[in-house]
Amino acid sequence: MARYDIIVIGAGIVGLATTHYLRRARPDMRIVVLEKEDAPGKHQTGHNSGVIHAGIYYAPGSLKSRLCKAGAEQTKRFCHENEIPFDDCGKLIVATDDSELAALENLRQRAETNGLDIRMIDAAEMAEIEPNVTGVRAILSPASGIVDYGRICRVLRDRLSADGVEFRFGTAVTGLRETSDGVTVETDTGDIAGAMAVACCGLQADRIADMSGLADDFRIIPFRGEYFRLSERAGALVRHLIYPVPDPSLPFLGVHLTKMIGGYTTVGPNAVFSFGRETYERNGIAVADLARSLAFPGFWKLMARSVRPGLHELQGTLSRRVYLDRCRRYCPDLTLDDLQPYAPGIRAQAVNRDGKMIDDFLLRQTARTIHVCNAPSPAATSAFPIGAEIGEQVLQKISS
Repeated sequence: MARYDIIVIGAGIVGLATTHYLRRARPDMRIVVLEKEDAPGKHQTGHNSGVIHAGIYYAPGSLKSRLCKAGAEQTKRFCHENEIPFDDCGKLIVATDDSELAALENLRQRAETNGLDIRMIDAAEMAEIEPNVTGVRAILSPASGIVDYGRICRVLRDRLSADGVEFRFGTAVTGLRETSDGVTVETDTGDIAGAMAVACCGLQADRIADMSGLADDFRIIPFRGEYFRLSERAGALVRHLIYPVPDPSLPFLGVHLTKMIGGYTTVGPNAVFSFGRETYERNGIAVADLARSLAFPGFWKLMARSVRPGLHELQGTLSRRVYLDRCRRYCPDLTLDDLQPYAPGIRAQAVNRDGKMIDDFLLRQTARTIHVCNAPSPAATSAFPIGAEIGEQVLQKISS
């Protein structure tokens, strides 16, 4: 049985960023990355909006706020170093009427507390820089941008492979066994031994954490985010990322216009409960995933307190007209013909037994394992500093 210093489970952007940090910190270590898919970044990393977030929304003092700003800078630096295209297109968070001004002002204060470069603009200046966007006031975040995170993953894989990291794609983890001096990762292709294992498993995070006895009090509840791609005409209507002011009664940010690095624009996502964790086509049912959600008490408590926001999101799923109307609040020139099909994403949201969504990043550990149990947005933006945080914990464990 092969033995390694570090076994990384999951080749999404957080797993690869962690491996990147460990390889740079300790080039002598033997590291293997296990991934059940045939390539890196096939799930959340490859199905997100591609936004490099500045960190406006996150509570001061949280891991999200601390790591997002650093992550945006490090992501852009990595892109410069590796000739990966990105675009500092900037973001507008638009208040469409006076009822949203108080919430917009709260966001401004939060952003300034987080040390971000933002400024408030009025309707006249908004009309100058975004003539097709309607609103009474907006926050302009010039540091927000876009990138292809899937491409970052592929570059990381190639660089790490060249530096001696071993990758085993098509390898699913089936169990974890710890001893005083190491951990054995059981897979469908054989057992692998190491001094430490790091699990960065996104949509399957609770299942892998269960193997180490760390998931009794939370469950990954999958939410499907449905997008449309705008027609070529409509895609040219905006120059920035256009976001609404978040509704505090809704759990997610709401539908927004996102320029993509491929030269087109998407609109979305809404957020509805998904019947499977990897069922991207028409919200198909994965029986084991659905049963795992339904068996968790926190799921029912979440659903009970989310009737209104759930119905709000479901309306957007059932009616393209409703979806369009939400977009037209701040971009009135859009038409139904502008909403073209686009691939959905599925968000891994950790929920505790009380039915509350775990908002911040959540890391848990045993003597020989570290698990990323919750890594919601802006995890892609924050991947490099998250990887450094995890990597430092690994090195401390190995040296102790």
